[in-house]
Amino acid sequence: MSDFETCNGNCSSCGENCADGKATITLTLDNDETIECSILTTYPAAGKQYIALLPLNEEGVNEDGEVFIYRFRTENGAPVLENIEDDDEYEAASDGFDQWLDSMEYDELVSADETES
Repeated sequence: MSDFETCNGNCSSCGENCADGKATITLTLDNDETIECSILTTYPAAGKQYIALLPLNEEGVNEDGEVFIYRFRTENGAPVLENIEDDDEYEAASDGFDQWLDSMEYDELVSADETES
């Protein structure tokens, strides 16, 4: 299980837009290691909510393109991350993330076309 330490899940309270990659959270892993992550997005898949996180090094850079995907929910107004234990659920969450990536690439292409016109 991972815990949010620096994000309360309500981007309006901190002024960050979680979807633009600027908001970060600190994960505490099962082995008590902490990792700073950029919040890529939260998204629905297979009837559940998920969050995609980009782990960052000490300089705030992702070195290998690895993305962490967790089940995401709120409890008493606080965000909660849950490990995905089931292979089928992980596949559905991964497919949902791929769809989000595809939509981002489409949005970037449309924006580039609009600025060229």
